[in-house]
Amino acid sequence: MTDLRLAYVNVPVADLNRSMAFFGDVVGLPLAFSDVAHGYASFNTPGANFALAQAPEGEAVGRHTGIGFMVPDLDAAHAALLGKGVTFTRPPTREPWGGYMAVFADPDGNTYYLDQIDPEHG
Repeated sequence: MTDLRLAYVNVPVADLNRSMAFFGDVVGLPLAFSDVAHGYASFNTPGANFALAQAPEGEAVGRHTGIGFMVPDLDAAHAALLGKGVTFTRPPTREPWGGYMAVFADPDGNTYYLDQIDPEHG
C-alpha cells in the first residue's frame, strides 16, 4: 500500500485540560480541535496531527511514547522549554548515529523526543 501515510498520533492523558494547556501554551503547538466532553484534542503539526485522548480511569499513563518532535535549533528549543518549566529527562545529546536529541516529559510523565532537524549541529 504505497499511499499509506501517518495522519495522527493519540496519546492517553490523565487530565485533558491540563495536557491541552501544556502542549498549547507551554510547548506551543497550535490547537486544531478539542472536545473536552468527548475527551479529545488535536494539534496541527506538520506531517501528522498530534492528539490527546482522555484515558479511562485506571488506564496507565506516564510512558515512553516513542513520539518525536523536530525543531531547527535544539539548543534554543531546549532553553525555551526549560524556561517554561518543562522537565527534560535527558538533555540535548549527540547520538552515536549522528543525531542530536533530547527527551522531555509532559504533566503525566509521558516522554517525547525533541530532535534537531539538521543532525550536523555544531
